[in-house]
Amino acid sequence: MVYKEIRLGNIFSFCYGKMPESNNLVHEGKTGFPIYTGYRFVGLYNKYMYEEPKLIVVARGVGGTGDVKIAPSKTWITNLSIIFNSKTNTSDMKYLLYFFRVYNLRFLDTGSAQSQITSGDLQRLKILLPPLRIQKKIAAILSAYDDLIENNNRRIAILEKMADELYREWFVRLRFPGYEKVKIVKGVPAGWEVKKLGELVNYYIGGGWGEENNSLNHPIGAYVIRGTDIPKLSSGNFIKEVFRYHKESNYKSRKLIEGDIIFEVSGGSKGQLLGRTLLITNELLRYFDNKVICASFCKLIRVSNTLCSPFFLKYFFKNYYDTEMVGTYQIQSTGISNYQFEDLLKYQKLVIPIHEVIDEFENKVKPMLISKDKISLVNNNLKLSRDRLLSRLMSGKIDVEKMAIAFPKSMEKEASA
Repeated sequence: MVYKEIRLGNIFSFCYGKMPESNNLVHEGKTGFPIYTGYRFVGLYNKYMYEEPKLIVVARGVGGTGDVKIAPSKTWITNLSIIFNSKTNTSDMKYLLYFFRVYNLRFLDTGSAQSQITSGDLQRLKILLPPLRIQKKIAAILSAYDDLIENNNRRIAILEKMADELYREWFVRLRFPGYEKVKIVKGVPAGWEVKKLGELVNYYIGGGWGEENNSLNHPIGAYVIRGTDIPKLSSGNFIKEVFRYHKESNYKSRKLIEGDIIFEVSGGSKGQLLGRTLLITNELLRYFDNKVICASFCKLIRVSNTLCSPFFLKYFFKNYYDTEMVGTYQIQSTGISNYQFEDLLKYQKLVIPIHEVIDEFENKVKPMLISKDKISLVNNNLKLSRDRLLSRLMSGKIDVEKMAIAFPKSMEKEASA
């Protein structure tokens, strides 16, 4: 297979996106087109730039300069990104997306006070490209993995939404099974109890951080889940980012088991509420090789199963966070947020249903969360397989020229071109 060296400026022209004008912004609740910075979507606009998806590179900002992405069709792209406009039919957009995952453009960052990549940098850059038909085949192989991952992400989101909605229906709207026959006494169904959170928790402790290296004082290796990891793990994006060494006593008192809940009590970013939570399942423990604790900016909470279900408490905390009631016990000091966790335990009251209702809720929700975590593990394996293939395909170590490739649905247009 012959790879040709090409200068990007010979096959693309480059232009910056544009800042949206305030008078053309679309207010929430009305129909508009997404505004995309390259980092994230930030609102809606009354017009868009391109009918088709566009390859872009994040050219300014913090933490993402050099990342290449595809802006969806009919979006408004801001000036934080540079847009690739094709001049020839010699490159495939999805192939280049994967290519620049291997050969990242961050090395072009010439900013001093602020990260920056210029269109001139991109025009001068030389890369090796295989023939277009080979690019499409490679993109098809990798896109098949990404399509499966995306489909699984949708399944994960549906399962989480189902469990969340069930909690709201039963315990917020009070439409639990048999509610028509239950009297409401002072706003609480008969037989249900009001308890303080501290009465439901039979064990809690702050997390740990340990040391970077193994030593006589820190001999136990274990993964650490931070507050910043909670949204990823909750949404099915299983990650192992921190592995450290701990004192034996610290590890034993903090080792996570099934049913534990991690509660974030410190840190966070400006405007970010603390109190994000994560329920520990057997599937999650297996992913972390059953050796994991929460970080020192979190608390481990262990519920008394005779009084409450960890599944019930998980969704109480989620609703508590989503309604921003969690902010009641948050305090802001210089540069960092902290949570008055002891006050939360002492003063926060919960309405606890009768055991039959809690048991039925757990019996319905637990299989959903098990399925969700199993799908997450499948996604993790798909990502590992895709990433192992990625560099081998891009380097030509795997020759796809004579392979019969079935193009995924997301590439039907490219296959017919």
